[in-house]
Amino acid sequence: MKRTYLSILCVAIFGISMQAQDRIPEVEEILAKMTLEEKIGQLNLVTPGGGVATGAVVSKNVEDKIKQGKVGGLFGVSGPDKIRMAQEYAVNDTRLGIPLLIGSDVIHGYKTTFPIPLGTASSWDMELIKRTAEVAAKEATADGINWNFSPMVDIARDPRWGRIAEGAGEDPYLGSQIAKAMVEGYQGEDLALPNTMISTVKHFALYGAAEAGRDYNTVDMSRLRMFNEYLPPYKAALDAGAASVMSSFNDVDGIPASGNKWLLTELLREKWGFDGFVVSDYTSVNEMIAHGLGDLQAVSALSLKAGLDMDMVGEGFLTTLGKSVEEGKVSEEEITIAARRILEAKHKLGLFDDPYKYLDSNRPATDILTKEHRTLAREAAKGSFVLLKKHEDVLPISKSAKIALVGPLADNKNNMLGTWAPTGDPSLSVSILEGFKNVAPEATISYAKAANISNDTSFAKKVNVFGPRIMISEKSSEAMLKEAQDAARNADVIVAAVGEATEMSGEAASRTDIKIPESQKKMIRELAKIGKPMVLVLMSGRPLDISEEMELPVSILQVWHPGVEAGNAIADVVFGDYNPSGKITASWPRNVGQIPVYYSVKTTGRPAPSEEFAKFKTNYLDTKNSALIPFGHGLSYTTFKYENIKANSNELTSNGSIEFSAKITNTGGFDGEEVVQLYLHDKVRSVTPPVKELKGFQKIALKKGESKTVTFKITEEDLKFYNSQLEFVAEPGEFEFFIGGSSAIEAAGSFTLKK
Repeated sequence: MKRTYLSILCVAIFGISMQAQDRIPEVEEILAKMTLEEKIGQLNLVTPGGGVATGAVVSKNVEDKIKQGKVGGLFGVSGPDKIRMAQEYAVNDTRLGIPLLIGSDVIHGYKTTFPIPLGTASSWDMELIKRTAEVAAKEATADGINWNFSPMVDIARDPRWGRIAEGAGEDPYLGSQIAKAMVEGYQGEDLALPNTMISTVKHFALYGAAEAGRDYNTVDMSRLRMFNEYLPPYKAALDAGAASVMSSFNDVDGIPASGNKWLLTELLREKWGFDGFVVSDYTSVNEMIAHGLGDLQAVSALSLKAGLDMDMVGEGFLTTLGKSVEEGKVSEEEITIAARRILEAKHKLGLFDDPYKYLDSNRPATDILTKEHRTLAREAAKGSFVLLKKHEDVLPISKSAKIALVGPLADNKNNMLGTWAPTGDPSLSVSILEGFKNVAPEATISYAKAANISNDTSFAKKVNVFGPRIMISEKSSEAMLKEAQDAARNADVIVAAVGEATEMSGEAASRTDIKIPESQKKMIRELAKIGKPMVLVLMSGRPLDISEEMELPVSILQVWHPGVEAGNAIADVVFGDYNPSGKITASWPRNVGQIPVYYSVKTTGRPAPSEEFAKFKTNYLDTKNSALIPFGHGLSYTTFKYENIKANSNELTSNGSIEFSAKITNTGGFDGEEVVQLYLHDKVRSVTPPVKELKGFQKIALKKGESKTVTFKITEEDLKFYNSQLEFVAEPGEFEFFIGGSSAIEAAGSFTLKK
């Protein structure tokens, strides 16, 4: 016992010593001069309102608070001139002249808006994703912003949850790769450079698993599932160097994340070694009152002691921590620790050397919405599109065709950018109609709105909070449909732009019915009856229930919300200048009753033998178990053949590796790209394994007739999982391997891990 105690004591002392060595002298010098009130001021993040709307409330008397040293950071304001004014208040009018952090939600681009994250994830192109983050950082910093509330890395397997649009989908491996790419894109190699910014990984943790897909709802999950399925992307973002973390709205193990010490201290700092700062989500500290954890003083003290460093907008820290210190409920040292972390972030950015380094008034004109950035937006959009269904080779369409371009999203700039694009300008987006005219000027295009996005006025009111997203025409539904039918009868092909308005997904946009609205479904059914070749250009921020549309004689191109270059990118793909190569990263359900639906399910003790119903097996009476459209699915204008799928050995040792390979041939008539996917299945282990898990992928380009051999190398480390004691281990035994173009593939062989 004595020896154990001494060991622990030595470790503790050594840790303290190391922390002291790592401290930044400039920061410590400032801290030594600060009063308690000034330290508390650094923990206060405010928004002045009047700018970008990201929450339900705004801060009051922001200018006075900055001058009084009661503000550590500011968000919801942009532009070098405006931010310079705020920074001058902080630097010139306060006793110590501590500069401000300037934050913003730069979720999928700044002024140059890229596809929603669920869209860019569908590219499976990490370099492309990293480049979009680099451009976002360049533009945001040109406008004075140095701190980004992105990436959102929450695993989401319930498409009813509107914020699935902001993440990478259902898979922890893919989600981890994307998290890494985005952090590296935002932060670059040096945060002191004027075109990089602090990245904030969010929402920590488990926000994407809200019960019933209802935003802000509770989360109840085992530690085993957390560590194996939901936590990896957060850890990957931190391993990539993310300097900030945002706590989530939900509770974890019954304690709201913003006041959860196990989450913010024991896991985040002690187990994972995170040394950055943690900010709450918008008023989430205050919301702990409604959770039932006490009054504002109580929840503020709980949050600080749990490991939260900065309070977003709610000002519970600002107004109560002083009293809590007086009453012995919080120590000044705990406040000092939080203030230190925020000051260290400002030091990393170089703000103490130059508080105005991000405030070059010449940069917005040269660094924002450039031709090069719009070109990248077009490239990213094309790469994100997923060809869900092909029908009779209707696609690509001839550039000289007579086209009936119909649907409520065909000539609609307000819905191109997607949710959480608060810094984008919808008026600068390219509509689908404009894109068709740009790319195919020789085509004869007849346009008709054909239907409203929704005919439900009360629903439209909920969606239109941030502007006109659902516009209900004064024309009757019958009249609009007739115009579309007339155009269709005189056309060679029908292209119907349908789906969700922008704010039908995103924050506070949960839906229990995830079908295309009936107003549009009726239009699709009636136009399909005409018998002309038909393409659905489907726009959404989530997987939808399109079981009815999949049965119709139509091709379906999923374009998400594509961003500022939407129309041009869609036209590039529809007319064949680019062959679609995207693969979905979240399974699409057959109906809402299947949810949650994801590929890496467990078999249960009574696995269904096939897709057919079997009594006393794990299946439904009224539908199949499988997703309507499986994870990793995406078609092409060409076809790909997989052959010679094999391993170079039937054994893997602890210190060795094993290689899997497959020959992929482009067997169709177009050049194209394919995402080759590797899955593994651990056949026997101490905790129940999923039927398969993604362990690698490569995106390859093949000219028609060309073949390539793709190789994946795996070591024991890739086979590790968290066991029931939360030990990260690989257990010896047999593993199956799968290589193909989606998760819906059969095992190609097996190997054994030997120890």
